[in-house]
Amino acid sequence: MPPQALVGRVESLESRVTVLEQLPGKLDALALQISQMREEIRAEFSAVHTEIRAGDEETRRVLRDEIRAGDEESRHHARILHEDAISRIALIQAGLKTRRRKAP
Repeated sequence: MPPQALVGRVESLESRVTVLEQLPGKLDALALQISQMREEIRAEFSAVHTEIRAGDEETRRVLRDEIRAGDEESRHHARILHEDAISRIALIQAGLKTRRRKAP
């Protein structure tokens, strides 16, 4: 093998070895970045979960208040309808009594 080819192959191997020697450090840096990203994602998910829980509680409170208001309104309308029905029944009964008195 000519000396020039051997020198070129050795230089190529040295450059490859240099690149390979840098890999452990790069892998360690990458592992650290992944670990930090996982912690950030956990924190964000936790924050989102807390916000959702607070929103759920607020929604329940609003719905509970609206249902109570609707119940009160329904009871009010039911009372009005009940009083109206009682009044109509009284009028019908009064009309029946008057007819009976008029009949010979």
